[in-house]
Amino acid sequence: MTDTQLIREVKNGNVERYNELMHRYERKILVFIYHMLRNSQQQLLAEDLCNETFYKAYRSLHSFREVEATFSTWLYTIARNTVLSELRKHKIVKISLDHCGHTPQTSFESLPEQMVIRSEKVSMVRIAINRLPEKQRSALILREYDQLEYQEIAVILGQTVSSVKSLLFRARASVKIQLEPYYAEKWLDTRG
Repeated sequence: MTDTQLIREVKNGNVERYNELMHRYERKILVFIYHMLRNSQQQLLAEDLCNETFYKAYRSLHSFREVEATFSTWLYTIARNTVLSELRKHKIVKISLDHCGHTPQTSFESLPEQMVIRSEKVSMVRIAINRLPEKQRSALILREYDQLEYQEIAVILGQTVSSVKSLLFRARASVKIQLEPYYAEKWLDTRG
């Protein structure tokens, strides 16, 4: 059953169908919120904000219009706004993404030294992402971790597609500049 069909049934009074929507998106929204909080130590807060996101979405479902955005885009927007509101309320600004256990999945051999190197690389990338301004960080997370399209990101961030592309360009350039010394050092170590 499609999101549209489920939403139609929920709007017609079959509220049990909302559980199916939650089940489809709960993991993605929770991971997104973890990244927005930048700290896995905030697990309970992330879970609360995820629940709050779904509650807000349910309460506002009557105002959802599919012609303006997909359900997932609308849900990410609610999640982002919920997290930003919480961050402003509690002034949680400098929390590190270092301990977040959610990373893009890639294949690699499981030799101990390769695992250490990969862990070190992931840590360096997280540090670089943490240093980005909020909109650049959000755009990068939505594109690289959640694999959303430019149009969806634009709707979530309240930006134009060209602004999103610009945010992503600046975010990637900043991450690259931050990581260059690390990789140059590794390259020099292998030549010596």
